[in-house]
Amino acid sequence: MEVAIVSMLNELDPHSVYSDKEETKALTEPLDGNFSGIGIQYNMQTDTVYVLQAIAGGPCEKVGILPGDKIIEVNDTVIAGKKLKTTDVVKRLRGPKGSMVKIKVKRRGAVGLIEFYITRDDIPINSIDAAYMVDEKTGYIRINKFARSTGEEFEKALKKLKKQGMKQLVLDLTDNGGGYLDAACQLANEFLQKNELMVYTQGRTKPRADMFANGFGRFRKEKLVVMVNQFSASASEILSGALQDWDRAPIVGRRTFGKGLVQHPIVFPDGTMMRLSIARYYTPSGRSIQKPYTKGDKESYENDLIDRYNHGEMNSADSTSFDESLKFTTLKKKRNVFGGGGIMPDVFVPLDTTAYSDYYRDLMAKGIPNKIMLEYIDQNRDNLKKQYKDVKAFDQTFTVSEELMQKLIAEGEKEKVKFNEEQYNTSKNLLRTLLKGLVARDIFGTEAFFYIVNNLNDIYLEAIKLINDEERFNQIVYSEKQ
Repeated sequence: MEVAIVSMLNELDPHSVYSDKEETKALTEPLDGNFSGIGIQYNMQTDTVYVLQAIAGGPCEKVGILPGDKIIEVNDTVIAGKKLKTTDVVKRLRGPKGSMVKIKVKRRGAVGLIEFYITRDDIPINSIDAAYMVDEKTGYIRINKFARSTGEEFEKALKKLKKQGMKQLVLDLTDNGGGYLDAACQLANEFLQKNELMVYTQGRTKPRADMFANGFGRFRKEKLVVMVNQFSASASEILSGALQDWDRAPIVGRRTFGKGLVQHPIVFPDGTMMRLSIARYYTPSGRSIQKPYTKGDKESYENDLIDRYNHGEMNSADSTSFDESLKFTTLKKKRNVFGGGGIMPDVFVPLDTTAYSDYYRDLMAKGIPNKIMLEYIDQNRDNLKKQYKDVKAFDQTFTVSEELMQKLIAEGEKEKVKFNEEQYNTSKNLLRTLLKGLVARDIFGTEAFFYIVNNLNDIYLEAIKLINDEERFNQIVYSEKQ
């Protein structure tokens, strides 16, 4: 039966898919906003589960699990040294709400193993990675997906930043693969005026359905810039397309993925699921941003981003060609925009490959930076917390030592990543920034990681530059003064 369903769906569009029970769970949990577990962020260091952080208010924090703890046993079964897959670890740590799990951890400075009994509970999955002030008036919010909780999370982030003096916002949707249509509309509603169309859907047998802003948004008049890239898809494109069509915010980055199909989930009694495309969605100007596909040819569709790279599109906006028959105009300033293949940004930022090298790629693939920083932090966590009161002070004064860089090289050699001096020098600054970001994440949380690494993010730097350039900004967006 499964073979038959998969074969039938392969003859349709690229986004009509079947998922087995485990895949369905993996797909829906992040979007539904929570799962039942013990509440830790962890990493596999060699063959041991290393606790990065106990989630605030979660079961592990309540019983006293600390960053740096190494999980040795789960329910009297030794898991350290077994080289388990991540899925095997997840199966042992997650479970029904209210169930209990016994774990034993090795803690630096403690004699023997420490035993904990943890009652599993609902663990929130955040869709906002970071919300911080870039300068005295500019806020930054990064959204990684559009889940059921995204609207509520965004409201909290907005309130926090407004209290800190935010007058303008950079919204980061790079690498955001989408999620729920309703969540994208919740966000669009925050920025658009009453009765402005946010998106509409229409299918072969599904009549047109319009979604309008209600006028109660909390950020309808302030300056806004949106960051996107080639991995921004679906709900990210609904939001950025609406803001572009209403000339509400400049879009900065690279052309988005181009997914404009609406899926209806059909859940079967055994926990498997079929997601069937039933309609297209259209931006307010009438654009369908779905990129072309040939029925039954999913391979060509999946290779689209590689083809874009090979054609030079990632490095030059001029390498992107659009079908003139799919030309539309924005609704206030009457600028030309195109359908048929993602959202083209108003300000193009080429992909910077100057700092990348095969040596960098191989170090990352083997997890070397994570490994050496976990060891460094384990030895220095208390001192680092005493020395730096916040991430801003850390960013200004902490430097990755040459000793640590040499450890990185040595660990790479151990893992058969041969040192290449020329490529190392090419990627040295990138590696230093990454290591610094990993330390910041451990001490101050995920938000701090982006605070540090965004210093080398060209789309981010361009967005900050643009939002603070009044003349250039107003050339793109609509203003009541115009």
